[in-house]
Amino acid sequence: MALARPNIFTEEDYYRLPENVRAELIDGQIYLQAAPSREHQRILMELAGTIRDYIRAGKGPCEVYPAPFAVKLFKDDKTVVEPDISVICDPNKLTDRGCTGAPDWIIEIVSPGNPGHDYVRKLNLYLDAGVREYWIVDPIKRTVVVYHLTEPDFEMDTYTFQDEIKVGIYDDLRIDLKELAL
Repeated sequence: MALARPNIFTEEDYYRLPENVRAELIDGQIYLQAAPSREHQRILMELAGTIRDYIRAGKGPCEVYPAPFAVKLFKDDKTVVEPDISVICDPNKLTDRGCTGAPDWIIEIVSPGNPGHDYVRKLNLYLDAGVREYWIVDPIKRTVVVYHLTEPDFEMDTYTFQDEIKVGIYDDLRIDLKELAL
């Protein structure tokens, strides 16, 4: 007797979802996402605004995009994610639908209902895709875990909301979390 095979969804299935449905497509499976909390959105805006201001000051060629923003990580049509914040430095990766290829820097803000999604599943995806830097912001623990994924055995550092973090993809950007009043 054959085992039941789960449905394998594609990029086109993802784009056919209703606009009001928050979801990601990972390895052919659709993962529904709950609406973000007010705290989640406040942290997202503070971080994205700080990065945008840095870029606007002429200190970087990159562009910053907050969610919802579709990122097709691989050439296949089985994975489209929506990181909370994506920083893309190669304009050739930007399309009308979002980004095709790995952003240089991704920030995810942990949702209390599914922390493993950001700490395990997405970490492995971003590592495999070639993301250079990955931050996991945890509002409950009040920590930020920073992964430098370009290192041979990628490096990881943990900070609190009272710390200043040097951004790895830039030479002179430091984000003082205490100053942002996260």
